[in-house]
Amino acid sequence: MSQDGARQVQESEGSAYRVEAAKSDAPPFDSAHLDELMDQAKLDALIVTSKHNIQYMLGGYRFFFFDYSDAIGLSRYLPALAYVRGRPDLALYIGNGMESYERDHGKFWVPHLDFTTWSTADSMRIAALHLASLGVPLGRIGLERSFLPADAEAALRSALPHCEYAEAVMTLEELRACKRPEELALVKEASTRVVDAMLAVFAGHGAGATKAEIAEALRLEEVMRGLTFEYCLIAAGASRNRAPSDQAWREGEVLSLDSGGNYRGYIGDLCRMAILGDPDAELQDILADIDAIQQAARAPIRPGVTGREIYESAEAVLARSPHRDGMRFVAHGMGIIPHEAPRLSSRAPVPYPGEYFDAPLRAGMVLSIETTLPHPKRGFIKLEDTLAVTADGWEAYGDHGRGWNRGNSG
Repeated sequence: MSQDGARQVQESEGSAYRVEAAKSDAPPFDSAHLDELMDQAKLDALIVTSKHNIQYMLGGYRFFFFDYSDAIGLSRYLPALAYVRGRPDLALYIGNGMESYERDHGKFWVPHLDFTTWSTADSMRIAALHLASLGVPLGRIGLERSFLPADAEAALRSALPHCEYAEAVMTLEELRACKRPEELALVKEASTRVVDAMLAVFAGHGAGATKAEIAEALRLEEVMRGLTFEYCLIAAGASRNRAPSDQAWREGEVLSLDSGGNYRGYIGDLCRMAILGDPDAELQDILADIDAIQQAARAPIRPGVTGREIYESAEAVLARSPHRDGMRFVAHGMGIIPHEAPRLSSRAPVPYPGEYFDAPLRAGMVLSIETTLPHPKRGFIKLEDTLAVTADGWEAYGDHGRGWNRGNSG
């Protein structure tokens, strides 16, 4: 189908199709690696629709207007990027009309742009018509089905009925698995700022402060440090409930803050502990046990090591802990989203196959390691750390405040 023909089809469906040529720059990701991954998955083209993968493939871009909520009118915002294997010069980005403001600021490397969509189905019709107009073989197209509404997939299949459609989530996950130096710098900055915010909140709150007040204070501290606040899991005293509430923090009680703060698209996700007063011997021993497991998990990390080796090292120490029956250890990948590649085990609380349990880590991968003890009398005690795999080992990000921090006892 020619591009004129594609336009005629689109106009017959009552919707505009206006692809414009853009100033084309080199893709901000490794397009040769993506082509190799697509070849392995036998994909001729991709239609990317998740916000996080759009962000990645556009070099960190997210449209500000829909950053909080997608819904508008009778549908929702669905950005899409159509990519043909081996031909980044044919890539098309489909966005909302207001994204032309961002085009004016030079935000897009993509050679072709369409800013006419106001619905999910329109986004897929435009993607299909663009691909059909290119005159290249399109036998098998990769989709992110978890991030593709039903009406959008129906519109795509109707417009390109002779294509085969396949899941592409794993292809895109593997593309993001190794972070570039500039990405690692953002993860490091996010991690550092999250911990700094936690320490400020610990020092500024004392007896009588409620979990809701403390969680809100953490949100403000993260925002003041340039982070987008995502969540706070907070536990106080003997309770293992981690939702913000009117429960007050009392003298002698522990407090756990587990928070995700986003810095320019990358997550800092860590957990730190505090107490009002001084920790007794039991609390010191518990946190020391948790730290010993965390350190054991770090020890083997380097390129070539598998998830199995990290788990075996941590679990050997956990097995010797007097609290082993209630203690849990988890290690997983992170970066733009939590629990992304490398997925180190199929035993994580988030269900997925652990393809890196027996596959080697590579430099540039980022790991979260966490050890938790929901103690029946002392409360929720946990450390969560972030480490990047380096050429000769690992580097920890935001690695301060890992002991018993003191609250404000007046």
